Amino acid sequence: MSEPTVAEATDSIYASLRANNADIDAHIAALKAALTREGIEQAVFDPTRLAQNNRSGRKLMQAYFRQRGVSVRFSAS
Repeated sequence: MSEPTVAEATDSIYASLRANNADIDAHIAALKAALTREGIEQAVFDPTRLAQNNRSGRKLMQAYFRQRGVSVRFSAS
């Protein structure tokens, strides 16, 4: 099985968030590896696809990902 791309890893994280954070740490690790492989510095998420699409929810997500070595920003869509 091949390594997931950033887009695939991001989709896995959206699915995990919808499933009450099931296996979120494994998905974050896969995203971190994909970002490194593709030479991307930040993961970009669409805030409309988040379970907690409010400021505190986004800040909590950024802090949680930052603790695991992934910088997160949100698209302006």
